[in-house]
Formats: sequence, C-alpha cells, structure tokens
Amino acid sequence: MKYLVWVWGLLLGVAVAATPVLAQTPALPHPDTTKLPGARPDSLRRRFDQERMLNSLKAYTKRKTIAGKAASALFNFTERREDQAGLDAKLLDRQFDRHNYKVIRRIDIRSLDAFGYSISDSLREPRNILEKTGNFFHIKTNKLRVRQVLLFREGEELEPQDLAESERLLRQTSEILDARVFVNERTSTPDSVDIQVITKDVFSISGSFQLRDVAAGVIGLRDVNFLGLGHQLRNRYEYGRRDNGPGAQSWRYIGSYQIPFRNFVYGQARHRNETRNRETGVTFSRDFYSINTRYAGAISYDFIDRVVTTQGSGTEEDPYIFRPLRYNMQDMWLGRTLRLKSYDLGYESPGRVIVSGRVIRTSYAQKPTTDYFNANLVLGTVGYSVRRYYKDKYLFGFGRTEDIPTGTLASLTSGYEFNNQANRRYYGVRLAYAGYHPQRGYLYLNGEFGSYLRGRDNDWQQGLVSGELLYFTRLYHTGNYQWRHFLWQRTSLGLNRRPGEQPLSIDGEHGLRGFQPEGLLLGTSRVTLNYEATLFTPVSFLGFRMAGVAFADVAWLNARNQRQVLPFLEAPYTGFGLGLRFRNEYAALRTFQITFGFYPRGMVQPNGIRIFENSRPYYDFSDFSFGQPGVVRYQ
Repeated sequence: MKYLVWVWGLLLGVAVAATPVLAQTPALPHPDTTKLPGARPDSLRRRFDQERMLNSLKAYTKRKTIAGKAASALFNFTERREDQAGLDAKLLDRQFDRHNYKVIRRIDIRSLDAFGYSISDSLREPRNILEKTGNFFHIKTNKLRVRQVLLFREGEELEPQDLAESERLLRQTSEILDARVFVNERTSTPDSVDIQVITKDVFSISGSFQLRDVAAGVIGLRDVNFLGLGHQLRNRYEYGRRDNGPGAQSWRYIGSYQIPFRNFVYGQARHRNETRNRETGVTFSRDFYSINTRYAGAISYDFIDRVVTTQGSGTEEDPYIFRPLRYNMQDMWLGRTLRLKSYDLGYESPGRVIVSGRVIRTSYAQKPTTDYFNANLVLGTVGYSVRRYYKDKYLFGFGRTEDIPTGTLASLTSGYEFNNQANRRYYGVRLAYAGYHPQRGYLYLNGEFGSYLRGRDNDWQQGLVSGELLYFTRLYHTGNYQWRHFLWQRTSLGLNRRPGEQPLSIDGEHGLRGFQPEGLLLGTSRVTLNYEATLFTPVSFLGFRMAGVAFADVAWLNARNQRQVLPFLEAPYTGFGLGLRFRNEYAALRTFQITFGFYPRGMVQPNGIRIFENSRPYYDFSDFSFGQPGVVRYQ
C-alpha cells in the first residue's frame, strides 16, 4: 500500500510541476534585484523552475542505470503527434470520391499490437520491456474479424462513403482502438483500386478487484477480443453486499458472452442474479449499423424473476411491502430503410425513411397485483433520420480520433396490445436533434412521449414524458493543458404507472454519481442536472493519460408523494466532487476514475463523504440510428 501511495504522490507532483503559467496582460519588466550592486541571491526563496525539473527528469530517464531504466519505463516524454488537439472537425472524408465505383482489386490489412505502435507514425515501435511484454501476452485481431466489419469486398465496386463508414465502424468496435482505411494511390488505375486497412488493437483482457470491507468486495474479469475473434466475455461478481428485505442475498453476479457473425449479426447470452432480481436472456440482432443498411432486425427471449414493491413509502411507519413477479418475454422485430432521391449530382441524400414492425409476447407466471396480465403487443414505427459524423479529439478520450454523431430524427410509433382484461392502444413520438461545431461545441436535444390508451373508457395508462439535453463546450487551451465543460439535463415524468412497477432512482448513472442512499429511495418522476469540468493534462504514466474532473449534480425525485407528477415540491438531492480520471488507450478497461464526493443529505455515510472508483464513462453520445419500435423506456 505504501508503494501505491508513493506512486500517486509522484503523479500528483508531476501534474503540479507541469502546470503552465497562465497568460497575463503584458507589463513593463521588473528589474532583477538580485543583480543590483550589493544584492545577494535569496537561496531560501527561489522560484520553482518547473521546466528545469521536467528536463532533469527527462535526462534521468536516459541514464543506463537500473533506476534510470525504471523511470524510462514509467514516464513517456515522446511528443505524441496524433494527440495534438485541434483536429479539424469534418464530415465523413470525401477525399476518395474520385475512386467511387472502381473495382476493388485487393484489400491489404495490417493489424498493430496494443503497445508501442502508432497508427499515424509507421516508424514507432515498442521501446521498453513493458510494451514488449504487453504485446507478448496480446493476441492481435484476426484479419477475418477485420473483414467482417468492412463494407466492401474484393471484386466489388467501391460505393460512396464505404471507406469512411468502414473506418468509423472499426473504431466503434470494442477490440480496436483506432483505424485508417484509404486507397493506395500508387497502385490505383482508372478502373481499379487497392485498399489499405490499418488497425490498432486494445489490450483486450482486463480484470479488477475492489476491496470494500474486510468481507466485501468486487471481482471483475472480461475479454473483449477473445482469441482475436471479436468475442466478448464479461463477468462481475460482488460479495459481502448489505441489503434488507425479503430475498436479500449478500452477493451479485452479472455476466454476458457475445459473438459476432457475418453481415453484422451478433449473438449474445446474458445473466444477472442479485437481490430481488434474476434475469436470463439470449438475443440475435442486426442493427442499422450504416446509413446504407437496408434491413435490420432481432429476435430475443428473456426470463425475469424479481420482487417488487406494491405498497408502502419506505419509512418506519409505512414500510415497503414486497411481492413476487415472474414472467418471460419473447421479442422479434424487422426494419427496412428507404433512400430518398438526391438532387445533388454525384452524391446521395443522407436522409432515410425507416419502416419497421415488432411483436412482443409477455407471459406471467406470478403477479404481484391484478394490474399485471398476459399480453401480445404489436408495434409499428415510421420515421425520418439524417445521420452525419464528425471527427474530433479530446471528448471522452485522450487524443484519439472520436466520431461525433449529428443529425435529426423524427419517429411515430403506434401499436395495439391484446390481453385478457382489456385491449389497449399505444402511441409514441420522438424528436431529436444534434449539431456540432469546433468553436461552439456540441448540442443534443431529445424529447419523447409514450402511453397506452384503454379504449373502453379512454384511460391513459403507463405513460412517460422524457427529455434530454447534452451540451459540451469547445476545447479550451492553456499551454499543454486542455479542458471542456459538460452540461447534462434529463427528465422522466411517469403518468399513471402501475403499482409496483419498477420505479425510478437517482443513484449512480441515473442521477447523482457516486450517491448511495440510506435505504430505498424510489419515485415515479425524476429530474436531474449534471455539470462537469474536465481538464486533460499532458501527464503520461505507464501508458495512462490523466485528467482532472470537478462535478456538481442535482436531482429531484417524488419519493414521498408518487401521485405528484412534478418532483419539484420535494427538496433536491445534491452531490459535489473532485476526481482524477485515467485512460489507457491500449487496454480493454480504458478508463477508470478515483473520485472524492460530498452529498449533503440522503447518504448512507452520516458525514456524506464517499471516495469511490468507477470505470464507465458518465456521458455518451446518442446515435441517430433507430428501427426497433418500442415503448418509451422507463428506467
């Protein structure tokens, strides 16, 4: 433990030492009093020379001693050309449009190991024992897996945007860090081309262990590129959990296994076992992965066995009453895209009309109340979608190329539910917009409404009104430091929900990050507001890049009076914190964060202070691809 503290202290010291001096208004230089006649240098109050300190550390890493080699393995002072901020945000690259509809003669694929290589610098190679050892235990992505993701094949004509779309799809896979897909200009002819594909892997195997108490902790193990074939295995086991109520257990397990097939078909099996909730399911799916995808669909089966609250408010005077709920769901959908006519000669319209249908069959074995009933739901959706992707850096990663989805989306969903009590209709609508500019930042807006309508008495049931706003500013610079501000607002208002239906919470990703409420804190309506400032530093340690994080979260929840739709009549819950985020672009578990949080009310800890670790990004982009009809998600 003492060595870990020493490493953290060294990291913080380097970060502070590397802090640049902020620019100030020019002024007349002050005379150096140490050079005046009779002046003596102040040997006790010299200014700290941060540049000299860094240069000394760089020189120390070049020593051939054991300590010098160890420092060289820990710190990397090589300038990262691909990490320079300010990559011009641009649409899907059209520099190869002159090669459209040429025959693809050959596809050359080059896969780079996770450590020491650069996708933008062909001369860079592993330089120390750590990088070489990491590559020794790493299995490179199989070329057959890379070919699965490409939208073109040898002997076919090169369609417009196939190169840029393939590059984006490669970057979005869990096993590939970055990719470049381009035409070999030296061998291209007027009627044929050779395509070059360069990919760089992540180190796919990762594990974690968190000791929460003497007899409590978390063990995680996953591999997102099993045997280099793109198979994904995830496992998370928690033990020593503290919980109350019927069916309480001291452990929780969450696991899944996913297999990619040809033509972007994925199969997944999953299982969850926790207090008052057990879920098992299997799915085969194919999404609208590209704007040129014509057909998409999925088929799945899920079994759920849980205990839900039907009465009570959670206080000592009115405790929760739990009842069992057991059912299974069979789900199937199919969608088709329709291209619109383009009036721009040489380029096709980015807009797509999507038509899809879905059937959901729900069968209950145990019901907590009579409001639950077996049902067959038939849904249909028609919508319009425009998708465009920009490229930029320093959004959620540390200098790697990231794809930013923008566009518009409008969809209308209608359906009919057949059940053994009273048939119901379903109506839903969604509108979304996103825009991006390197100087103005990114803005995402989304609004949804959905509800059932029982025809015999015009009774609206299980409704939900939801909205979302995500904004982040442009990238600001101060020397080698860069930062952004994030603002995220979400609203979920439940309308005439069923008793015992899985209610809303405000802990974790649903509201206040790091928040652990004292007892069950649940409601039917929720409004959250999250702010974050992220400072990207130039510090590199064992391949990890470091960023500082400050956040402030606010959440309103109608926990006491769930019949009140708007939650603003109750006092809000708040959270404030500071943290350090580390991201290793070479590892499967790319990001983890150590955070100090303070919560004035509602926490398990009486002082409201918690230090926690998390590995999932709190923010993420919402794509403008849709197709699966469904009811508005209530979670």
